[in-house]
Amino acid sequence: MPKQLKFWRWPLANQILFGLVMGILLGLAAGAWVDSAAGQARLDFWVEQLIQPLGRLFIRIIFMIVVPLIFSAIVLGVAEMGDVRKLGRVGLRSLLFTLLLSGTSVFVGITLVDLLKPGKHLSEETHHELIARYGGDAVSHAVDLGSANAAPLAETLLNLIPQNPLAEAVYSFSPNYTGGGLMSVMVFSLFFGVALALVPREKAAGLISLFQGTFEVCMRIIQFAMRLAPMGVTCLGFVMANTLGLDMVQSLGFYMGVVVLGLAIQQFVVYSLFLKVIGGYSPRKFFSRIKEVMLTAFSTSSSNATLPVSLRVGEENLKLPRRISRFVLTVGASANQNGTALYEGVTVLFLAQVFGVELTLVQQIVVTFMCIMTGLGTAGVPGGSLPLVVGVLVTIGVPGESIAIILGIDRLLDMCRSCLNVTGDLVCAVLVSRNEPPDTADLAEDELLEAEVAAVAASSR
Repeated sequence: MPKQLKFWRWPLANQILFGLVMGILLGLAAGAWVDSAAGQARLDFWVEQLIQPLGRLFIRIIFMIVVPLIFSAIVLGVAEMGDVRKLGRVGLRSLLFTLLLSGTSVFVGITLVDLLKPGKHLSEETHHELIARYGGDAVSHAVDLGSANAAPLAETLLNLIPQNPLAEAVYSFSPNYTGGGLMSVMVFSLFFGVALALVPREKAAGLISLFQGTFEVCMRIIQFAMRLAPMGVTCLGFVMANTLGLDMVQSLGFYMGVVVLGLAIQQFVVYSLFLKVIGGYSPRKFFSRIKEVMLTAFSTSSSNATLPVSLRVGEENLKLPRRISRFVLTVGASANQNGTALYEGVTVLFLAQVFGVELTLVQQIVVTFMCIMTGLGTAGVPGGSLPLVVGVLVTIGVPGESIAIILGIDRLLDMCRSCLNVTGDLVCAVLVSRNEPPDTADLAEDELLEAEVAAVAASSR
């Protein structure tokens, strides 16, 4: 094969990164090369008629499966806790700690974005250029979202429950729709998942199989879209660089720093406090005993791929009761995505700042809730969070195409947040297993071992 075609043999993450770099360089070069009104008009023509549509093709495929993916993922994520009634206290504690850890992670991320403002490093000229290019949808949509701030709290909470879930799904991405949209779809998915978990397994098997099939089909479409990602990111990177110039590169560096800082705080500060105060476990011993899990998650960027290692380390190194570790870690591989929730919160607020969308406290609480919900429904595979981030962005009025700004560096951040995800699963398992009696199966194995030792000792006399 000719050398110039070996690019297609590169890992997909490398192709995307290369595409982003090339798009940025070409966009900056085109902006510097054009020195006349006629030249700028020709460049705008090619951008509007060819380059931007090619980039949006990749984003449109992602948009296409956002609603079915969110619905099936959240329903399955909750339905996987179908043993909650049987496990009783263990199942309830697992759910509470999952929500608590996810909530604290999003809070850490959003607080850092509010304090450090990584998306505010754009000039006024660049900001106005963005608004002009994207038609002011971000501003008008932010006003619609802001209406929640004027409504009474009781009415705001009541509006989260949709009267017509199908209508909310149909108009989720409509700029002028004043309903709950994607957030109401998430709430309906949560209710549906809880109800499905309470239905006897044999009666719900067909429906669960249908949702599992839907989820797998959505993941296949994502894989297809990701094959187009290098071309799409190149085109969108070109458009963004031509619009934002060097301001984008600077903002991107601040964004990466905020994400990594937030992940580090959650990993080593927040988790340590939970382990010490609630779990009664030494953080130093904990992290030293799960190094293998963290390294595996970092290298594979997948919670699901790390699950076998997590199960072994939880039982052998952390000495967790088997019935608890297997339930919490298996469910957590899909439902307890703390790192993904933090990443989504930072990404959404960063891009909102880039596009000048000012979110009030109530609006940020809405975003927090959505990130917790999407963290619950995110697939534990590389790139699994991308459609959910796009869905949240569009809900607050930020153009979905803006995801190209961060997509090229997403692989590195994916490795970091996957490490936090699996660590959060093990932390949750430690917290749930506090003061829990050992398994009857474990006791039986111990008694069998003691009997075997006694038999050997008797035969040796």
